[in-house]
Amino acid sequence: MKAVLLVLVVLLALVATFAVQNPGIIVVRFLTYTGDTSLLVVIVAAFAAGVVSAGLAGLPRFFRRRAEAAAAAKRIRELEAEVGDLKKAAARTTPSPTGNTP
Repeated sequence: MKAVLLVLVVLLALVATFAVQNPGIIVVRFLTYTGDTSLLVVIVAAFAAGVVSAGLAGLPRFFRRRAEAAAAAKRIRELEAEVGDLKKAAARTTPSPTGNTP
């Protein structure tokens, strides 16, 4: 997780450096929208859109792993309870050693 965060910070630094070195005003056209804006705004918006879409693409995996972890934790609790029951049953059925052998 720390490596991913480090890569993201480095990538953001590169994008910010590129954007600051290219401060020109450009015309943005999208469908019927037309507007003048800074290249910096376009670059940051495109980067943010990429980060958001990557995050959304990872959501199904996150929820799947979360469900798997919950199921595994439930199974562990069940098995621990079963082990405890078996130990109690074994303690009741095992005669205590008296030291006398026939």
